[in-house]
Amino acid sequence: MKKYRDFWGSVLTILSTVIICACANSYYILSLTKFPILIVIIIFCMGGLMPFYSKQKFPGKRFVFCKYGAKCLIIFVISTIITLILNFSALFVLIPDNWRIWVINAIIAYLVEAVIFWIGIICVYCTSVQLGIQIRVWGLVLGMVPVANLIMLVKIIRTTSEEINFEWKKHMLNLSRKDAGICKTKYPILMVHGVFFRDSVRFNYWGRVPKELEKNGATIFYGEHQSAASVENSALELAERIQQIIRETNCGKINIIAHSKGGLDCRYAIYKYNLQEYVASLTTINTPHRGCKFADYILDKAPEAVKNRIALTYNATLRKMGDVNPDFLAAVTDLSSIRAVELDEMLQQPDKVFCQSVGSKLNNAVGGKFPLNLSYNFVKSFDGYNDGLVGEQSFKWGDKFMFLTTTGRRGISHGDMIDLNRENIPGFDVREWYVNLVSDLRERGL
Repeated sequence: MKKYRDFWGSVLTILSTVIICACANSYYILSLTKFPILIVIIIFCMGGLMPFYSKQKFPGKRFVFCKYGAKCLIIFVISTIITLILNFSALFVLIPDNWRIWVINAIIAYLVEAVIFWIGIICVYCTSVQLGIQIRVWGLVLGMVPVANLIMLVKIIRTTSEEINFEWKKHMLNLSRKDAGICKTKYPILMVHGVFFRDSVRFNYWGRVPKELEKNGATIFYGEHQSAASVENSALELAERIQQIIRETNCGKINIIAHSKGGLDCRYAIYKYNLQEYVASLTTINTPHRGCKFADYILDKAPEAVKNRIALTYNATLRKMGDVNPDFLAAVTDLSSIRAVELDEMLQQPDKVFCQSVGSKLNNAVGGKFPLNLSYNFVKSFDGYNDGLVGEQSFKWGDKFMFLTTTGRRGISHGDMIDLNRENIPGFDVREWYVNLVSDLRERGL
């Protein structure tokens, strides 16, 4: 896919930069002519709005404003450099005789550049996904620190510009294959969340993935079960949910994609409630099929009073999130290696259901986002190489197994596999990976 290029948009951005420079130094012109100041203000407004123009059409206002904000910041940097050079040169000409003109022009230049800067920074701060919390915070902290603020500004511009290019390519790719319906599977997709999260309209557990699948023809449903419960209780909720979907849509079967503990819940539901005839495929994502040894350590070493206090705190929080009867300790216990191995031996692979599993690896602790960057080394001491929570040896299950990572320091974490941070990871396009995953199910006739 070609890189995003907007020729006329670039021309107008250059023109806008020239206009902003002229407005920033307009007092020099006004001091020599009787040019109406109202005209200067109108020209300034026109120059500030020009970066909005683009022949390329993007879906959603968020992206349009993000692109506009990035252009405003580029204009700010270029016009500020030109204005500084111009005013520094004028300093030797206008002082000492006409120093008032220089001072007034400097004030006007500061105000003009400040307007462009704050328009740009507010737009990208409010609309960019890839800036993340860390860059936003450092941008604010270092905003008044000379040199450091310039470095952060360049990073902000670079990050948002890369985001614009990436999202434009993604948009064009989806347009090119819109009619193909490569994710239009025979049976709908049921996406099942892991532990301590709930399906939410405001914050989708799967990030940007479901919308990407729907753009390519997929029909998506969610588990809608409680966030913290034993595998057995979660399985009961999921069994009822599966039967509800089949009853209401008359689809016959479903394809399940389950993350983390959700994979164990689904295996148990299929086994316990004889759902083989209703499930076409089960794909487990970073599921601890043989548990987590560090969970055994925590359950064994932590004092009973401490465990109960933590459980009470979590359960109270989870009730506020919507759980009717959360059970923190039951959920954690079923993730221990002792209990998970028992479940794995009991829950044999169901007949006539295509089963596959996926795992990923963080390459080191600094590669992950909080809090998985903190847990990586701790988990590694018990379970070896891991995704920040689950060890590599615990992922494999079913007819097919895929193990994912990236080159370099980054790797792919437990949270990255559900697009938790909505991050465009170099070397791993999570949205496209799921498109390919579901496309494969379609090619298998599922």
